This record gives sequence, structure tokens and C-alpha cells, in this order.
Amino acid sequence: MNGYLNESHFLMVEEGFTTRDLLENLLGELCQESDQQAFFVADLGDIFKKHLRFLKALPRVKPYFPVKCNGSEGVIRLLAELGAGFACANKAEISRVQGIGVPAERIFYSSPCKQVAHIRYAATHGVRLMAFDNEVELSKVARSHPRARILLGITADSIPSAHPSMTFGTTLKSCRHLLEMAKEQAVEVVGISFHLGSRGLEPQTFTQAVATAQLVFDVATELGFRMHLLDIGGGFPGTEDTRAPLEEISAVINSALDLYFPEGCGVDVVARPGRYYVTSAFTLAVSITALEEIPMEQPGSDGRCDSGMCPPSMGCWGVTVTLGHPHPCVCCVVFTCQRPCPEHPWHSSSLRGPPGHGEDRIADGLQLPQLHVGDWLVFGNMGAYSITTSSLLTGCPQPQVTYAMSRMAWKAVQLFQEKPPQTEDDRESLCTPLSCGWEMAETLCVTPVFAPAGII
Repeated sequence: MNGYLNESHFLMVEEGFTTRDLLENLLGELCQESDQQAFFVADLGDIFKKHLRFLKALPRVKPYFPVKCNGSEGVIRLLAELGAGFACANKAEISRVQGIGVPAERIFYSSPCKQVAHIRYAATHGVRLMAFDNEVELSKVARSHPRARILLGITADSIPSAHPSMTFGTTLKSCRHLLEMAKEQAVEVVGISFHLGSRGLEPQTFTQAVATAQLVFDVATELGFRMHLLDIGGGFPGTEDTRAPLEEISAVINSALDLYFPEGCGVDVVARPGRYYVTSAFTLAVSITALEEIPMEQPGSDGRCDSGMCPPSMGCWGVTVTLGHPHPCVCCVVFTCQRPCPEHPWHSSSLRGPPGHGEDRIADGLQLPQLHVGDWLVFGNMGAYSITTSSLLTGCPQPQVTYAMSRMAWKAVQLFQEKPPQTEDDRESLCTPLSCGWEMAETLCVTPVFAPAGII
């Protein structure tokens, strides 16, 4: 074992005990308390399962987890234990990762726009790998971190079929100029980086991106750079209800890599899967702190609410709920601290966050039963971009995270460290039911239901 993760960092869940059971226990205890803060339950076994699946689907690609997606300690410790790298966007993220002992060579300072003070921090802490896409960034790196090893980022304009929302990166026609400037300033360019996002992992788009990267590799090699690293970015799906599963996406990636960067060519390939690793592993529980009735006939109600309770105002939770794309939806389970009245109908309801929060509008048009202050709503698939959002605007503490892993999954992690899987059969043997809460994911993604003192 590498020592990043041990049994003191999570709850050991015995066989037959699921995340759902853990949630019921925690919520049952909180129903007796007056201070009902939001909290997460994280299934580390689910993340380990995703890691094995990634290695199997993309054997040539090393994952660098973007810390901005989920900077919680348990996630960083587990992925460090599994040998993953980390893509950090700033000084704070570098410090967080190095704080648990991750060596500098496993950190990629991936932000295309960096503060000079942060570049100097990276330099003094041994972090050499970073990215640039313009003259200003190049000059900052040349002055503040002359020993940096940098990747040149290319943009959507270089990839005709890519989504136009890509704002960072340079165009293909500008690459030679930037590479010549890097040569003049004695900056070591070692590879190319691009990020297509979740809507860019389509066969034609991705293949064109890799082909463009190969062209830039040739230009850089001609100028005397020793190019050996290709970063293909992120965009890998975090849940199964997406247009293309990982295996379908990986077939496209592997085909493009084999065509333009065949195995043995001396080029290492990295990716930055964020949502993929953590989305399904985290479940969020929030308490209702206020209720408001808006009769259907009230002006301005737009018929969204009937005479029942609407909208419930969510408890003190400094997070942002990112709804699904392209069809936003919220799936939740109701946990009530009171017995429901069967005669009460369900109501069209809206959910709001803390008053004054910039993004307090969570969802509208949800069909929920009559709720009470102190009831809980439980949301699945909440692992991505929901942990590190600042709570300064609300004054609320960050939700606590309870990490859990089944004993079987923990043994598999230890086995992975002792004997890393080398073949597909090795990976298959480890991919037994490792998660302590797969049932929970299926339970949560259904129409909200109501039950006395428990979760359905």
C-alpha cells in the first residue's frame, strides 16, 4: 500500500449493508436533532470500480483527476492510492494534493490562465508540468518557472467540428509562432493538450482533434522540441444514462490514437476524467427548513403550484446542483421525520437554496408529496462540482462527507496495490461487486416516493 488511504479514512461496510442502509441510519439519528445540516455519503468502492473500468477501456491512457471537480479528501486519497495523477487549477489545489503526500511529478498544473504567484508556487514545490495557449502565458512561465515542462493547448478553431463553447487554446495557424517564441525563450514544450468536453467525444470530432495534435507535434519536432506527451482532456460521462457509454467512447479514442500516435511511437497519453469518476459515487441529503404555500389562483404562480406546500426551501448547504444536460431533471427520494397523511395529494413543487445565494433556484415542477420542515430530500449522482462550491455568500458550513467502502472493495484495493492488473483478465477478476451502494443509484433515479420514517 502507498499509505495515502487507510481504514481510518472511511467507514468499513460489511457485506449486505448498502449506502441506502447507511443513509437511513444517519437520517434516523438526525431526525432527533434540531441542527440538521446537509451532508454527503460517498461510496469509495464506486470510484474504484470506475478506475478499473477506465484502465480496461483505455489501457494506454493515464488518468489525471481534475481536483476542481471534487476536491474532497477521501476522493484524493483513494485516487492517489490507485496511482492516478491530478490536474490542478491553482495554488490551493496543488497544496491540497501535495498535503497528503502526492509527489510533484504526478501533478499537472492544467489551468490555461495562471497567476504569476501561483506559477512561482508551483516552481518552488517541484510542479513542472503545465499548459499554455498564448504569448502572455508563455512569457509568465518563462520568467517565473524556467524549468517548466509545458503543453501547448489547441482550440476549437483548430478542430472544425468541435463545439464552439471551447474558449481556451490556440488555433492551428498560431501554433508555429508560439512554438518559435517558446524556443527563443528556452521554454521546454513537451506535448499538446486539448479538451473537447462532454459534447466533443464524437468520432469525427475526436479523430480530427488527434489528427490536429499530430500536425502540431510535427511542427514542434521540426523546431527541435522533444515531444512525448498528449493530453486528450475530459468529457467522459459520469452516469450510465448518457448517449454513449465509456466503452463506446473508448473505441473511438483507441482507434484515433492507434492511427496517429501508434503504440511504441514514444508518446504518452493522459486524460482528465472528472465527472466520470465521482458523479455516481456521491449522494446528497438536505433538510427542508422552510415551506411556503402558493395557491394556484395567486397572480404570478403560473399554475406551477397547487394549494399544497410549495416551494420547499432547502436547508443550509453551500453547493450548486448541476442539472443534467441536455434534458435537465432532478431525481430525489423523500425521507420524512413524520408519518405522512395518505389523503394528502402530491403537489407541483419548486426547490430553492439559501436566500441570497446566486444560484438558489434548484428546480421547478417536481411532483412531491406534502412535506414538513425537518423532512429530508436525498439526491443521487451529486459527486461532480458540488463539493467545493464556496459557501461565503450564505454563511453556511460546507456539508460533511461520510465516506464508505465495502470490505470486499477494500480488499480489492489492497490487492490492486500488491499486484496491479496487467491484462484484461486481471482487471475482470477485480471487477466483482465492489460498491457498497449500487442499489442506491438505481433507487434514486425514479419518481420521488414517500414512506413513513424511511427511504424508498
